Amino acid sequence: MSVAAYSAIIQGPLASYLKHSKTIGGDVAAQAQHVEKLFQAQLQFLTHAARSQPPGQSELSSLLQPTSQQITAIQELREKGRASQFFNHLSGVSESIPALGWVAVSPAPAPYVKEMNDAGQFYTNRVLKDWKEKNKVHVEWVKAWVQTLNELQQFVKQHHTTGLAWGLKAGPGAPPPPPPGGMPPPPPIGELSLSGDPGQDRSALFAEINKGEGITSDVGVWTALKRVTPDMQTHKNPGLRSGPAPFKAPAPSTVLGGPPAARPGADKPPRLVKEGKKWMVEYQKGKHDLLVDGVEMNNVVYMYKCEDSTLTVRGKLNSVVLDSCRKASVVVDSVVASIEFVNCQSVQMQVLGKVPTITIDKTDGCQMYLSQESLGVEIVSSKSSEMNVMVPKSSGDYVEQPVPEQYKTTISGTGLITVAVESKG
Repeated sequence: MSVAAYSAIIQGPLASYLKHSKTIGGDVAAQAQHVEKLFQAQLQFLTHAARSQPPGQSELSSLLQPTSQQITAIQELREKGRASQFFNHLSGVSESIPALGWVAVSPAPAPYVKEMNDAGQFYTNRVLKDWKEKNKVHVEWVKAWVQTLNELQQFVKQHHTTGLAWGLKAGPGAPPPPPPGGMPPPPPIGELSLSGDPGQDRSALFAEINKGEGITSDVGVWTALKRVTPDMQTHKNPGLRSGPAPFKAPAPSTVLGGPPAARPGADKPPRLVKEGKKWMVEYQKGKHDLLVDGVEMNNVVYMYKCEDSTLTVRGKLNSVVLDSCRKASVVVDSVVASIEFVNCQSVQMQVLGKVPTITIDKTDGCQMYLSQESLGVEIVSSKSSEMNVMVPKSSGDYVEQPVPEQYKTTISGTGLITVAVESKG
């Protein structure tokens, strides 16, 4: 029944997603090919599990290797497609595709699938915003992908409630299953997102991906976790029963194993280049004289992994995006579409002309200095804190206005009414 239900997902919403991806074409179609291979690989794995007993760690790693490889390929396509007009499409799938790592999550994999689905919806919502008036195919593409993950969540909840269910119990001569909590983690991006450390974001994965063959070797990401050795087992070492084991500092290694890793992005050279219509400003540190001059109306400035730096953009352009920046500032003349902050900390912006929309997502600390022309701006925020808008007065001074972070929701009939709670501090 489990295999049949999973096949229904492939033949239903996933088939619709693949169809619309092929219609859109380009990078979206290329990424969808890997998504199809990934679902087929997981179907084969589930078919094997339905008639097998739990394997040992080494065999489990081998069985999950095709799944790991396809997830890596999907995320690499997203990184290579930063200049693509379909970057939001690629990101929506890339951010949520670790949901397929539910097979290694215990004891509650269904909530994990939902969390990964939610992680991708920031980008799929942007696809809806950008394309709903241009081409309805993109709207249907979003619906099909979100429905695919929703049905995957329901499938996991119904058939694998407390973790992957194997068809046979281990016999006396069979290798024992992994101990509770010892099953390998889902693909690396999920491990990072569930760590609870706000300073550790998903971009840490990309440093690992850049290792090339190392990430898809026979050992694989699934065997990178430390295993319990005989000297760590209390039934073989009575001395350990007298009290808690002494604390040992973890080895300085990444989630995926391998040599000690520096802070994500630390080994990357700074860049300020134009690629097509996109200006890439990456890995800048302590630079307060960064300048992008002579932009055009269809240009985009993408500021990524910059720290303690200031960027000035001269001219009128389409949009500005700050992604995973810390203590960074941007000054722009005028923007046609929006200024966006994603996964940032302690950032500032100042617009000298006009900006219609400011989007803030997963950002802590954002100061926005507006001009008189930008007083009609729309500010859309989610999962963010410490946001303040500096509104200009006729005297030239600014009045600081906090963006609400707290809301009150009441029930009205069968619907909800949500209002912002004004800060009295």
